[in-house]
Amino acid sequence: MSWDISKIDKWTWKDHPPGAVIKDPGNSRQFKTGGWRTLRPIRDEEICNQCLICFMFCPDSAIKAEGEKITTFDLDFCKGCGICAEECPQNAIEMVDEAEVQDTVE
Repeated sequence: MSWDISKIDKWTWKDHPPGAVIKDPGNSRQFKTGGWRTLRPIRDEEICNQCLICFMFCPDSAIKAEGEKITTFDLDFCKGCGICAEECPQNAIEMVDEAEVQDTVE
């Protein structure tokens, strides 16, 4: 599909084509989006009090929990936004440079 944008400078809000249309709802699990992350969350289990605030604020549902306890970060979907670290009242999550962590983990 293509649009004639030759007069885009005169467009009103009504003239813009719809964007970000999701044609197949519920398909987000098929698209692993964590590959462009530059910062990785690391949780200190000694400091974490399992309040689950990070879990509630994560916009990508990348924090996994079982039995009301955080278990891991799903790095296939974590984009490294840092919201979890920012919201953690215990400061138990640190955002670490992804390149440095990959060298030590893999």
